Amino acid sequence: MDTIEEKAKIKAAQINNALGFFIMVFGVIVLFAMIFTETFVERMTDMVAGLLLLSIGGGMMWKAKRTIKKIKTKKEQ
Repeated sequence: MDTIEEKAKIKAAQINNALGFFIMVFGVIVLFAMIFTETFVERMTDMVAGLLLLSIGGGMMWKAKRTIKKIKTKKEQ
């Protein structure tokens, strides 16, 4: 791979890492908001939405860090 392609992939992974962090924080906020709901259906809706956002954000961060690590190990060889 070219160094330009490697830099572009690293930059995209860094952006995905930051976006994943934002989505995870938003998921935590939604889970915290679950406390202030009145009905069972509202609580379950907030819980499912919060957990879904947490898993999407965590997956994005995990994939981004894995991509960065893979590119940097290839670069060292």
